[in-house]
Amino acid sequence: MRQTIPFLVAILCVSALIVFAQDDDVIRVNTELVVLNVTVTDKDGHYVKALKKSDFKIFEDGVEIAPGMIASFSLHESPYAAVVLLDSSGSMEARFSLARSAAIRFLDGLRPEDVAAVYRFDSKVERVQEFSGGRDLAPMAYTIRAKGMTTLNDAIVEAAKTLADRAEQRKAIVILSDGMDTYSKASGSKAIESALAVGATIYAVDMSSLEVAGSTKRQSAASLKEFAEKTGGRFIATAGGPALRDAFTGIAEELGHQYTISYRPANNKRDGKWRALEVKLSRQDLTVRTRKGYRGPR
Repeated sequence: MRQTIPFLVAILCVSALIVFAQDDDVIRVNTELVVLNVTVTDKDGHYVKALKKSDFKIFEDGVEIAPGMIASFSLHESPYAAVVLLDSSGSMEARFSLARSAAIRFLDGLRPEDVAAVYRFDSKVERVQEFSGGRDLAPMAYTIRAKGMTTLNDAIVEAAKTLADRAEQRKAIVILSDGMDTYSKASGSKAIESALAVGATIYAVDMSSLEVAGSTKRQSAASLKEFAEKTGGRFIATAGGPALRDAFTGIAEELGHQYTISYRPANNKRDGKWRALEVKLSRQDLTVRTRKGYRGPR
């Protein structure tokens, strides 16, 4: 296993031991608590902040979690740790300055208790900035030149490993990229599973120009959408400029308007199987977004 260890909503966080499997580089988790970060919006897209614990019902593999198994419930009180992944591959040459500005906008949105780290990825994944509550990018970020291939999947795996060491309950991986993966050793499914294992929500911002057409763009968008959907995050399509910067501001805002619910799973089997999750609300006029599931311990 390589020794260099580099996303409003969902996720498995654990008060347990996290083990990195050497055979496939995927994070394995022995779970005591499942923690869901949940975003709730109304029909106009506004965040809903006045819900109570009794308004939520959680289902694991179709079976409702008994209220007595709910360990905690809160609204965006806990701090979060985020990893920002900047695509610095060759296709980003004309867009990287915009990407850098967007990352700064995201850092500006951090609350005093929140922290973020920054990584760049092209043919390799490299740490640009350690976790900190700082609002400025490290000087190294201004020397980056876009080049090489795209190792997005590997970057997500590295981000998950980094987040595994963080004590914060809420974790996010924020991706800014304009293209599909072209060079990773890890598959897209492995990247998703790594993020889910540490409870990280993925927010994916697609920087592809709107005029770009063809299968490459469609595949790129599909991959980014899948990362966001399965981890309970959000996919944002934007051509850049003010819309791009606003997208990153919106992500930071969403992370500050999440419900965090933890519960003890009734399924104690250590079979490593996928467990589907669903959250329902007492109000049918609201939209809820959270992760789709998690893989049980082995």
